[in-house]
Amino acid sequence: MIKNLFKTAWRNVYRQRSYTLINIIGLGSGIAVCLVIFVLIQFHTSFDNFHAKKDRIYRLLTEYHHADSKDIFYGKGVSWAVPQFLKQYIPAVEEVAPVFNARQEQMQVLNAEGQVVKKFKETQGVFATTPAFFRIFDFPMLQGSPDALKDPNIVFLSQATAERYFGDWHKAIDQSIKWNNQTTMKVAGILKNSPLNTDFDLQIVFSLGTGWTERMVKEREWNGTMGSFGCYVLTPPGMTGDYLTTQARAMVKKNHEPGNNDSEIAQALNAVHYDTKAGDFSDKSISPQMIRMLWMIALFILIIACVNFVNLATAQSVSRAKEVGIRKVLGGNRWQLQMQFLAETLVIVLVSVLLAAGIGLLAVPMVGKIMELPLAAGMLLQWQVAIFLVVLTIGVTVVAGFYPSLVLSGFNPINALKSKLAFKTPKGISLRHALVVFQFIIAQGLIICTIIIVKQMNYFTHESMGFAKDAIVNVPFPGDSVGISKLDYLKQRLAGIKGVELTSLNSSRPADGDEDWTNFIFENSPKRVDFYSIVKMVDENYAPLYKLKFVAGHNMAQSDTIREFLVNEALVAKLGISKPEDALNKQIAFNDKIKGKIVGVLKNYHNRSFKEDYAPLLLSTNKTQFSLASIQLSASSFKASLPGVEKVWNDVYPEFVFEYQFVDEQLASFYKQENQLSSIYQSFAVVAILLSCLGLYGLASFMAVQRIKEVGIRKVLGSSVSGIVYLFSKEFVVLVVIGFAIASPVTWYLMNKWLQDYTNKISIHWSIFAMAGGIAVCIALATVSSQLIKAALVNPVKSLRSE
Repeated sequence: MIKNLFKTAWRNVYRQRSYTLINIIGLGSGIAVCLVIFVLIQFHTSFDNFHAKKDRIYRLLTEYHHADSKDIFYGKGVSWAVPQFLKQYIPAVEEVAPVFNARQEQMQVLNAEGQVVKKFKETQGVFATTPAFFRIFDFPMLQGSPDALKDPNIVFLSQATAERYFGDWHKAIDQSIKWNNQTTMKVAGILKNSPLNTDFDLQIVFSLGTGWTERMVKEREWNGTMGSFGCYVLTPPGMTGDYLTTQARAMVKKNHEPGNNDSEIAQALNAVHYDTKAGDFSDKSISPQMIRMLWMIALFILIIACVNFVNLATAQSVSRAKEVGIRKVLGGNRWQLQMQFLAETLVIVLVSVLLAAGIGLLAVPMVGKIMELPLAAGMLLQWQVAIFLVVLTIGVTVVAGFYPSLVLSGFNPINALKSKLAFKTPKGISLRHALVVFQFIIAQGLIICTIIIVKQMNYFTHESMGFAKDAIVNVPFPGDSVGISKLDYLKQRLAGIKGVELTSLNSSRPADGDEDWTNFIFENSPKRVDFYSIVKMVDENYAPLYKLKFVAGHNMAQSDTIREFLVNEALVAKLGISKPEDALNKQIAFNDKIKGKIVGVLKNYHNRSFKEDYAPLLLSTNKTQFSLASIQLSASSFKASLPGVEKVWNDVYPEFVFEYQFVDEQLASFYKQENQLSSIYQSFAVVAILLSCLGLYGLASFMAVQRIKEVGIRKVLGSSVSGIVYLFSKEFVVLVVIGFAIASPVTWYLMNKWLQDYTNKISIHWSIFAMAGGIAVCIALATVSSQLIKAALVNPVKSLRSE
């Protein structure tokens, strides 16, 4: 019986090839979107799940409290003393691992004579830690022992990194590499390549206490924090995160200086990857809101695809009426007919799943590229994906096939054989119309969201941040004593390059993603100010190069050490000074030895991303903290000047890899997740509107068949083709308008809430909704016009001759 059921189903599906093709394209596209989103979410939710002790692992965050108790934010960095004393203060914890994440590091491979034979720039995956890290986390070693990290100047390499450095990882043990041309380290272990789904992409791991990180071990600093220095804890069974938080807070409160209200909070490992505010070491975090949004998009698009199937199936009902009538006359009951139509649906869904899998093979790597994630087509071969597709196949078959099977199996055989089927439409709107309206609610909602997100991204890209950013390139240089000693020579050589207009040496760009924050002593006060400020070390060319504007005072004089300060209006306001001029010549001190006078007040510029408001800012000069050369190039020939800059840099620093980044490229990185969201929204909006058009096509097809005699009568009575098309088009426009009327307020509420996360944002103008509605109406009319014109052109003699 089952064999006969599917044989008949295949014949019917094959006989109605055009109808089947449209359904397969619609369902296949919807299932493909669900499949890609499932793979994406599956990847994110699997982060660091492979650690055997994952349920007992916590990281400590620092909870920063400003003078205003409401002004609280969290950072992944802790003070250097916290990991050293935590186990002493809480003896019950099993392991404590300090973790320093080094970025933008220069590595030189040495030969047996200590000469540099290769050089590499490592942008990520470089960590310093202790053996406890490998007792907490499960990162297998191919060779060596974690205990080797007890000693300084020891380094582990991943298998992939060892092969890049030495060709064969087996040859790497006991070889030497140099970190930033300063510290020579001995290779004592090879790590198995880290899984893709971890926030610790371990490429290079060296012992904490190596090079300048020795300060982190020896200096028992409680009050300062560094965003790249974290702490992970393995608790014993039964110890809760709340208990760890309470004990850690008591420890730091006991050791903090008076007035420092910052505290610690324990965060479970399974929450780290979803904390987009504090962040993680991989920069791959995703918010729970983003995951929920992706699931909602997948659900809505799948519903649209199922609605299309329902509309197209019922649109074909008239052509199947005689078949149903004959089956019933020959003894077929309603249950058998329903099973027959469900079998046909299953065949279509199975073929759609195959199409979706094919689309997924192409789409998954593309989405990975957009989201900057290591997603590969091979992820579709996971057993979780197979289970998901089986559940999806059953669910779509039932949802999409149930209603059409009820409609088609319910035909009266006498009326069906006489071709006298009547589809009565209840007052108001029919189910078929309601489904189309629902489709366009979703489609227009996605269009509106996409337009708003794109406009917000354009605002971020094109709005002035208050400083110059065009044709300015930043080149990092080594910050060791040898590198610093060559700065004057570097500056002199750069000035001689044609097209180089001005060069500034500094520690940071005007707006950077990883700022240094500090508080200070103002005017010999007995205690520090109760707020934190961004601090940058810059030379006298910094303000002219970035065209920073002064509201009071003047620029700093040339100096190698801290003598003068520039501040911004936000800092002056925090100090309670009403006039910028009154801040001039006031003293700022970091300690008894490092102090200077305010000589200039800068007009506020956006020293962080547009997501946040102006932060208090301190600029001063300290040559030993310079790490960046900002070079203003001629706008007309900046590309031609770059080779000259590279040649000079290689002459001055031959041991290091040259790299550069334009300021506008760096600023764009602030909004990476938003741009990714925009790209994903645009793709899904296109899919949703195409699927909605298939739904309209189905409804237009149904109407063309059902009202063919009405069209004939109207033509006999003198109606023109254009008049008939206009008359029937109004019905579809009404459906689109109803969908627009419902989608607009809902989308406005959601997007207005989304924009509240940004201090600087666009306003949601009525023109956005007008544009979205106009797009939807035009697409709808373009979709149904072919069917309506075809119906209107039918010879009335043919349409009325059966009466």
